[in-house]
Amino acid sequence: MGTVILRMAASGEKPYRVYRGGRTKGKVPLAKHDRESRRAVRSDGGGPGRIVERRRRRRAWLGWTWRRWTLVVILGLVLFFVVWGVAGYLSVSSGVSDANSRLPQNVRPVLTPDKGLLFSSSTTILLLGTDHATGKGSASRSADQHSDSITLLHTDPGRHRLYYVSIPRDLRVNVPGYGYEKINTAMQFGGVKLAVRTVDALVGSGLPINHVVMVDFNQFEKLIDAIGGITVNVPEAIRSNRFDCPYPTAARCQQWDGWRFHKGPTHLSGHEALIFSRIRENQLDPSWTDFDRQHDQQLVEQATLNKLSSPSLFFSLPFEGSSLMKPIATDLSTWKLLQLSWVKFRSGKSIHCRLGGTSEQIGGGDYIIGSSENIRVIDEVLGQSAPQPPPKGQPFAPGCIVG
Repeated sequence: MGTVILRMAASGEKPYRVYRGGRTKGKVPLAKHDRESRRAVRSDGGGPGRIVERRRRRRAWLGWTWRRWTLVVILGLVLFFVVWGVAGYLSVSSGVSDANSRLPQNVRPVLTPDKGLLFSSSTTILLLGTDHATGKGSASRSADQHSDSITLLHTDPGRHRLYYVSIPRDLRVNVPGYGYEKINTAMQFGGVKLAVRTVDALVGSGLPINHVVMVDFNQFEKLIDAIGGITVNVPEAIRSNRFDCPYPTAARCQQWDGWRFHKGPTHLSGHEALIFSRIRENQLDPSWTDFDRQHDQQLVEQATLNKLSSPSLFFSLPFEGSSLMKPIATDLSTWKLLQLSWVKFRSGKSIHCRLGGTSEQIGGGDYIIGSSENIRVIDEVLGQSAPQPPPKGQPFAPGCIVG
């Protein structure tokens, strides 16, 4: 008989496993649970313990992972916007160059240079609206170069405010070289240069004019149509007299009641906006004055500026950027117009002011004689005092209204 010697396995040595076919030497196969726990890697970098599910390998599409495709799409969109923006800038720049050439060269020397970028420094822009079109209903006014609309746009980027100062065209002022006349005759006597000098002398050195924009309201019609129309918040219901009758026969025009505009937000085409800005008499309101007409013109101008500075216009700039500047003559460069658009976009409050006085007849003509309250309005525009509305019952009194 043989002797069986019992011997313990050495430390760390795997025991033998006996199979039916005999025994084999090597590592003992572990249970499935133990095998998975040894192969798993903890996400927090620690040792074994908790079983962590192995990440599945994402299937690549055309050899690229989804992360790479996402990066490519983002870079493609950035490149598209850059190229589109450059194309739009070049198109607008071409139109601005033409607008600069339409402004007489003698105007720039009478303008006060800006003190810095429009992003951070205040600037004052004189907006002159002319309506000497030769279209239907205005042939007799083709030689009329009076400024029908005179507005100062003053920016205050530090307070995110825009001030619109309306100057009545019948305001009696000292026109340099011509004596006391209506302020709108300065344009007729000496063009844009004399209009700038006259307004500059009126508002004083505290509000120097840095830039000028002259708008042809007849061409303005095409501009508004090009941007898809504008929305104006009509302050009150309007029914005009029978000017600019849309019908071909005199008999039909005699039966026509006039143009009608309902109170509230109203979408206007180019022609409707032009009619709205020309209304001189409201059959529904006997107290209607020229101030109301100028206020309506301001609403059209502001609605157009809002549309021009809106992001929705970005995608049409490469095609229409040049044509948008056709109704305008200005000294503003493309870079300054972009700055102005940003200031307009950032502004949270608009303040509408007007100069004025009392109505008088002199030599058979109707004039507005300015009052000392106009100085107070200028101080309000400069932020030196709080805006005060015009007194009630005084249709030509100066003042400011917020909003």
